[in-house]
Amino acid sequence: MFSNSYNKFFPTPKFLSMPSFGLDISDDSLKFVEIINKKHGVRMGKHGEKKISAGIIESGKIKNPKLMEQALSELRKDFGVESVRVSLPEGQIYLFKLRLDKAGLDHVREAIELSLEEHIPIPAEEASFDYEILDEDERYLFIQVTAIPESILENYLVVFRNSGIWVKSFELEGQAISRAVVKQGEMGTYMIVDFGQKSTGISIVSKGTVLFTSTLDVGGVTLDEMIKKNFKLDAKEAEKMKKEYGLQRNVGNKELFPVLLNSVSVVRDEISKHFLYWNTHKEEGFKDSPQIEKILLCGGDSNLTGLAEYFSISMKIKVEMANVWVNILDTNEYVPQVNFKQALSFAAALGLALGDLENE
Repeated sequence: MFSNSYNKFFPTPKFLSMPSFGLDISDDSLKFVEIINKKHGVRMGKHGEKKISAGIIESGKIKNPKLMEQALSELRKDFGVESVRVSLPEGQIYLFKLRLDKAGLDHVREAIELSLEEHIPIPAEEASFDYEILDEDERYLFIQVTAIPESILENYLVVFRNSGIWVKSFELEGQAISRAVVKQGEMGTYMIVDFGQKSTGISIVSKGTVLFTSTLDVGGVTLDEMIKKNFKLDAKEAEKMKKEYGLQRNVGNKELFPVLLNSVSVVRDEISKHFLYWNTHKEEGFKDSPQIEKILLCGGDSNLTGLAEYFSISMKIKVEMANVWVNILDTNEYVPQVNFKQALSFAAALGLALGDLENE
């Protein structure tokens, strides 16, 4: 059903196929989803979110392996998570395009390895990489390369191995999200904004492949802190106020609106910067980048009332809430266990879990 090719590290051999979960790891939580292919269609199985203590993971790097192993072991024991597809920390990943001359080209991987240090700030022997052929002509291969420090991968593999969980594959988080929210077969170019609790991920996907990613240290918690500071509220009251009013300009919200707008505009400015650069920048030797057609919003804090409208009006482009079920099930025929808004925070985990159905 899912035939598109995605960047993966260490894909599992077919003979080791077993039930799998998608596991989205962030600095403060583990989100997991199981997708089951049943007689009457694909269904959502076990799912949930497990909070982890501050300092276990920082900016995608595992800082306390023992506590990470403990959290994963509890996930295995409490929810039966035996094997997973895992999202990689995008802050540690390098994406770049490469043009290879076909003349004398015998081994693509060897040619990429020789070019790695021109594009990433680590020695080639310390990097693990994967690639996808984007296009070709009579003379050149046009390739998308994804690279990550070998040490980061090894650290993740060790904690999973010690916790008794089999890793089926590691994937770029943006790629997993795009698999969930971009309808299979759509070959357009979209910007995906994952507005999370502590950070915001920006990715650009074209013809099913993520070609750009960036992460901002601004999220829902940033908005909560601004409300707490300005209105002298505790964290619970601040979050409630944010959810109740959002970016609505009305009588009950006239003091809150400028406070939220101040933080949201920072995200908007960063999105606009990447949007403009993508649509106007031309790489030497490559075709012009296809124009971004629309922006898809996901992530737990993308539900902020008025956020999509604000981005759309200020950036003059179509912005819509992502549908994380578009490649999984028809919500008119089956109602998932989590509602539409809740499901937006599970976009990456759902996309990872969908990887098991690609070759069925």
